[in-house]
Amino acid sequence: MQGRFHVMTNPIAVFLVLLILTGLGVDVVFNGGDATLVIVRKFFELIEWVAFWR
Repeated sequence: MQGRFHVMTNPIAVFLVLLILTGLGVDVVFNGGDATLVIVRKFFELIEWVAFWR
């Protein structure tokens, strides 16, 4: 496996950005952004928990 690299190419990056934006758009349209808010709150809880172990 040595010498094999996985490369983030521009088309892959654009696809991932569009996928994330589509997911956020679907959440806003169907849930009013509630799922995004829950994920952001959980992410901040994770940051606080990780900072505790510093």
